[in-house]
Amino acid sequence: MTFLETSTAAGRTTFRLARPAVSGVLALRPIAVGTLLAAVTFAAFCVSVADGRIQIPLTDVVPALFGHGDPGTLLVVRELRLPRALTGLLVGAAFGLSGAVFQAMTGNPLASPDMIGVIAGAQTAVVAGIVLGFGAGLGTQTLGVVGALIAALVVYLLAWGRGTTGYRLVLVGVGVAWMCTSATDYLVARAMPYEARAAVGWLVGSLNERGWHHVRPLALAMAVLVPAVLLLGRWLGTLHLGDPVATALGTPVGYARIALLVTGVGLAAFGTAAAGPILFVALVSPQIAQRLAGRATPPPLISAVTGALIVLAGDLVSRIVLADARLPIGVVTGVLGAPVLLWLLVRANRTGSGG
Repeated sequence: MTFLETSTAAGRTTFRLARPAVSGVLALRPIAVGTLLAAVTFAAFCVSVADGRIQIPLTDVVPALFGHGDPGTLLVVRELRLPRALTGLLVGAAFGLSGAVFQAMTGNPLASPDMIGVIAGAQTAVVAGIVLGFGAGLGTQTLGVVGALIAALVVYLLAWGRGTTGYRLVLVGVGVAWMCTSATDYLVARAMPYEARAAVGWLVGSLNERGWHHVRPLALAMAVLVPAVLLLGRWLGTLHLGDPVATALGTPVGYARIALLVTGVGLAAFGTAAAGPILFVALVSPQIAQRLAGRATPPPLISAVTGALIVLAGDLVSRIVLADARLPIGVVTGVLGAPVLLWLLVRANRTGSGG
């Protein structure tokens, strides 16, 4: 783990990063955790593809994914079920990685796209398109991305006018989120019944009826944004220490924050556009990954894998355990994520880590 050391000499304070001696076992812990999570996620992915009205044996799923098997199995696996499972995998990874970027950048465990208004902005834009009639031409994915970007810009202008702290970001973001939520509620209230049904069906977050047209834009966005996060990741370790320290360590704070903000918002926007606002995944995934890996800040790749596992597991719970209730995945993750949010609030209050 990297920590900061300061020394004062001749009235001058200098900063440097010191790396303590780390045992081999400790250094391998993130690799072991990431490998184990990836294996469990792949297993959940295969179960998701196998489950349905026509049960596909797990032993036939992996060969079918690579184009081997009888025509009936290939049709069910590759055309009917693979797009839904891939959407869940990519959406979860996008949310988990986005949450890791925000939380590491601000040093605040409560800073995530669903807490600071980014996802709420996407909701408002999509519902406005459905109710006001301009969504047919643009599509929910385009509207979701545009709405998330506008909400992020508003939060940026309000929170970072005179410097920033994680606490200010969360406060401003919560305010913007409630404004967007109020606008969304108004639009749903004035909508025609069929428009309201369409809007509510998207607002809860769901993987139902997801096809390749949902997978392709999200996969393309991930192919661009994930490498961008990895390239910018060297700045995450200094930004969470605060602007003065990051500047003293040679980090271009303004440029780094804008670049990381754009990538984090982009991940959340495309994830929301593909499956709707699946709540709390971006909030809890980095916290789980951070504790499993034993790191001071959320590890980006492990957070992405954790997010993918949470979405796939939540989808399986909604389809298998709660099959009679037919709950969308957004409801499942909301119920499971709310206690984690309360725990984070209590912990932040006790440790004074709110901002």
